[in-house]
Amino acid sequence: MPQDLLIRANRFAPPRVAIARAGAPLPMLAAKEATKAGVMVPVFVGEADMIRAEAARLGWDISGYVIYDTAGEQQAGEIAAALCGAGEADVLMKGQLHTDVFMKAAVSRDAGLRTGQRFVHIFHISHPDGGRPILISDAAVNVTPDLETRKASIAEVKALLNRLDTPRPKIAILSATESAIASVPSSMDGDALATWAKREFTDMDVSGPLALDLIMSPDAAATKGLTADPVAGHADAIIVPDIVSGNALFKAFVYFTGGCAAGLVTGAKVPILLTSRADPPAARIASAALAAISCGLPK
Repeated sequence: MPQDLLIRANRFAPPRVAIARAGAPLPMLAAKEATKAGVMVPVFVGEADMIRAEAARLGWDISGYVIYDTAGEQQAGEIAAALCGAGEADVLMKGQLHTDVFMKAAVSRDAGLRTGQRFVHIFHISHPDGGRPILISDAAVNVTPDLETRKASIAEVKALLNRLDTPRPKIAILSATESAIASVPSSMDGDALATWAKREFTDMDVSGPLALDLIMSPDAAATKGLTADPVAGHADAIIVPDIVSGNALFKAFVYFTGGCAAGLVTGAKVPILLTSRADPPAARIASAALAAISCGLPK
């Protein structure tokens, strides 16, 4: 569990987190640990008897928290999203329900979560040995994001890095080359996105297209003559061209280096925690901490 995220999150009041269909082992364990860590006030949504039963198995007294008794996935998702839309909760979290059901509830106009902004997913990857984390967008929501969606990703990543006390973020646009080549569409997009971002933002550095070695390695950047590029070898975030590259990249960080992936969806009225059944408890708690930082509620 990245302690830096917890320390930063504990500067703020814990947000109220509406957990859609909470009554299952993984979401209840995550809720208990995140509550204990001071980064969440749970608002349970789901079958009340299942929620209480799981809490009892964990030895957790939840009598002081609100439970909304619902039936099935769809109703749990709709009620949890509506609570956030009505201002009764500050974060929406996926529990034991299918992702498509959960996200359908989140994007529904009836929920009141849509802001006119694009929804984008951001992973915050921490290395187990410490050091500078890196953000990745979008590895979970947008399958083949167009230029406008990736512009939104750049803006959202920048905003989150600012909240994480990075005043001048360094953002890299991923491709397979550092040159804009017509036969590599992502490189042409990378060049266009970098040009746009440099014009749009004066308080961050952005570079693209860049191959992964040039994003991650100062030695590779020096070898290829990019020492003057402020992003090459020193990136705080990576904007990927599609969900396949983003998903593979974040899982490589997790499974090959032992990184902890905290993730949230931005662009809605509240942060959305789109957890996976494969996520370990540390990643779930880290995601809750990231949401608390994103909310930034005063103590």
